[in-house]
Amino acid sequence: MPETRHTQVKVSVDPRVAADFKRACLASGVSMASVLSAYMARFGRSPGTGSPPDPLSTKRQRRAAVEKVVAQLGLILDAERAYMDRIPENLQSSLFFDSAESWLSSIEDAIDALSSLP
Repeated sequence: MPETRHTQVKVSVDPRVAADFKRACLASGVSMASVLSAYMARFGRSPGTGSPPDPLSTKRQRRAAVEKVVAQLGLILDAERAYMDRIPENLQSSLFFDSAESWLSSIEDAIDALSSLP
């Protein structure tokens, strides 16, 4: 027979709240552990801590965030190129064109730098 492990969780420092929680679980036919596990899975934290889960707490989450930034920069890059394409030929040596060219270069550099991260 497999070994069974139990973990004790203190639901509340107020014994009446803990007793009410236990009675409610018994009345509804669910285990306290399953209710607490569902709560923790849903909110990603221990009951009562009050702090939201950190969306960048793991390396995978941080890398996914960087990938989203790179994707957004790609959209901005495309929009900037489209803007440059719409600049009339007689203004292609103007401040407008130079500014757009500078933005384009900066965005490309940012994408290259973020894409090359390990």
